[in-house]
Amino acid sequence: MDLSVENREILIPTDKEYQMPPGGLHIRMNEKPRDVDWRLQNYKLFACHAFARKNKIDRTVLDAPKPRFGIITSGKSYGDVRQALVELGITDDVAKKIGIRLYKVGMTWPLEPQGVQAFVKGLEEILVVEEKRELIEYQLKQQIFNWPSDVRPTVVGKYDEKGARLLPLDNDQSVGLVAHVIAKRIARFYKTPQIESRLKFFEGREADIKGYTPPSQRRPYYCAGCPHNTSTKVPDDGFAMVGIGCHYMVQWMDRNSAMCTHMGGEGVPFVGMAPYTNRKHIFANLGDGTYFHSGTLAIRAAVAGKVNITYKILYNDAVAMTGGQHVDGDMPVYRVAQQVMAEGVAKAWILSEQPEVYKDRKGIPDDVPVLHRDYLDKVTKECRETEGTTVIIYDQTCAAEKRRRRKRGQYPDPDRRVFINKSVCEGCGDCSVQSNCVAVQPVETEYGRKRKINQSMCNKDFSCVKGFCPSFVSVLGGELKKTKAGEAGDIFSKIPDPKPIKLESAYNIMVTGIGGTGVLTVGALLGMAAHLEEKRCRNLDMTGLAQKGGEVLSHVRISPTPDDLHTGHIITGGADLLIACDIVAAVGPTSYETLAPDRTKAVVNTNNTPVAAFVTNNEVDFHNRQVNDTLMKAVHPKGRHFVPATEIAQTLMGDEIATNIFMVGFAWQQGLIPLRKESIDRAIELNGVAIEDNKKAFAYGRLAAHDPDKVQQMVDAVKGDAEEETIATTLEKMLERRAEYLSGYQNEALANRYKALVQRVKNCRGKSGEQ
Repeated sequence: MDLSVENREILIPTDKEYQMPPGGLHIRMNEKPRDVDWRLQNYKLFACHAFARKNKIDRTVLDAPKPRFGIITSGKSYGDVRQALVELGITDDVAKKIGIRLYKVGMTWPLEPQGVQAFVKGLEEILVVEEKRELIEYQLKQQIFNWPSDVRPTVVGKYDEKGARLLPLDNDQSVGLVAHVIAKRIARFYKTPQIESRLKFFEGREADIKGYTPPSQRRPYYCAGCPHNTSTKVPDDGFAMVGIGCHYMVQWMDRNSAMCTHMGGEGVPFVGMAPYTNRKHIFANLGDGTYFHSGTLAIRAAVAGKVNITYKILYNDAVAMTGGQHVDGDMPVYRVAQQVMAEGVAKAWILSEQPEVYKDRKGIPDDVPVLHRDYLDKVTKECRETEGTTVIIYDQTCAAEKRRRRKRGQYPDPDRRVFINKSVCEGCGDCSVQSNCVAVQPVETEYGRKRKINQSMCNKDFSCVKGFCPSFVSVLGGELKKTKAGEAGDIFSKIPDPKPIKLESAYNIMVTGIGGTGVLTVGALLGMAAHLEEKRCRNLDMTGLAQKGGEVLSHVRISPTPDDLHTGHIITGGADLLIACDIVAAVGPTSYETLAPDRTKAVVNTNNTPVAAFVTNNEVDFHNRQVNDTLMKAVHPKGRHFVPATEIAQTLMGDEIATNIFMVGFAWQQGLIPLRKESIDRAIELNGVAIEDNKKAFAYGRLAAHDPDKVQQMVDAVKGDAEEETIATTLEKMLERRAEYLSGYQNEALANRYKALVQRVKNCRGKSGEQ
């Protein structure tokens, strides 16, 4: 990021440039409201105009001796426009020759009139490129509406001059779409083979992407052990309204929850709906951060409206959705209880994972019971029968925060781990019903789909054991086996460096992965390495709720010059390299759009983490073959590299978290990253987190690309004699294995009885044909 243009003096308009009202623009003591409004309407907005003019906040970026076509844009859209011109082969010199003028608006409202009117003069047509609604476009049209028709240019933006849709009203627009629109509008006076070729490409890709449905989708979900896995449950016939926070994700779970509102509006729509519906009671989820921000107003409105509603104040001790910040303000549980009772709620309860911490009941109102979270179902049913507004304060620390604090020694770590004996497990799915936990994962066996606990993800919530399942085994006092490989320094030092990439223009890397596994760290490391080599780099990370186990993407663009990097977004079909740390995210719509079979090379992790849909659908089809086939068709047939990265990282490094850096090492050794090894190593050092482990993961990735057989030998040596289970695919093999199992379970006679029974069934089927 170049901040040099921001290092400038702020200029104040002189008296000749702007005439201040008596006493200046700002508020003062003992002023009448009408005087405040008079100054606002007559002076303040005009002062904004004068300030913008003086400091050149809006400016003409490109001009031409004989201008005819103007583009007005702002913010991110400005970068999209500049990149679109690059894609069309319209350099600054070409733009001057063909008459393109570009105006960048720095203050979108109020639009400064003198600068924009000077820009408009002499133009035949103006294209306004802005995201969302027509903020600039409407102001521009207002300012030139009364110009004579012979000098007033045509203005198009969201719609063309005939009323047809030109640019989208919602969300952002891609560089490809902007390039397409610009090319169409200038086609009447300027065409080139490059423009026609790019137009054809964008039109083809648009049709392809419009009809594209990903074979699988990695939606964000509650972290393993998240308190919301339990707290958002409602009785079978209950309904809950949704608010802002991680608990928002309950809408795509089987919890009869919907109708999200803004902060402070949780449950309030029911105040107006209640008289007109047969539903006499609802629940409303309300995070502790939102409660302190404005949620108390919602509770106050519900009390005043005398509606039957239960607010679940989900007290998880962190602003978890945006990274685990502390909640603003000092609002411990007992003060929340005091406040809601003072607001006039009919009844309140405190439910906690550790109710013993409240045994002295310090500060807790006498009429607020403190119970274990296991009483949630009983309490919610009592709430449903209670007239008026009730509150459940559900106190359980955020699972992600537990993990962080345990690593720092700031939170107790139970001396217990839970495992599933797959020989006993029948795959019924009750453990997922009880826990709603993504750490309970499928394992395909000879006897069908069963379950396992992913120990790398487990946060020791232990809700999964609440069912009546004999397959669970608790290990007390034990530790996970550290399956680290021996030192490999000599091997690493003998790996030859690949042929370096000659970087002549922008090189685009798309990194895809799962939220919470360090995908953004990969982008940051590559960006820092590029900076150390004095190359230009732009990163664009796409996360949002995805940090909760969902699809995460990092666009990394590296170039020897800033002229190619007007936007951080990799355009349609523009990826040179795909690092697919997660293959499901790689075939998601956003990543898929950047891939091109004649351009994109790929390094793909073949270990596919199950999608969260498994939690609520025991029989979900993961579409592994379709996911693989889709990706194969989207990338270069001679540039595809596959590696079981998660398995290798887990085995050789002892933790799945090393997977992504391992992938970077693999891609670098294949000669697919235009950076030096020394720069990446230095970036890892500057990152300051698990430095030696990350360097080793990068080296193991290089080794896997250079000598995969050697890596496999190392993996086998760590695993020892443990055999990988394979699943029989023929009837004969299935019979053989089951007979062997029955013989070991009891005796050979039982095995023979089983084989005889199967043979009789087989004979009957043969006699009756397909029946």
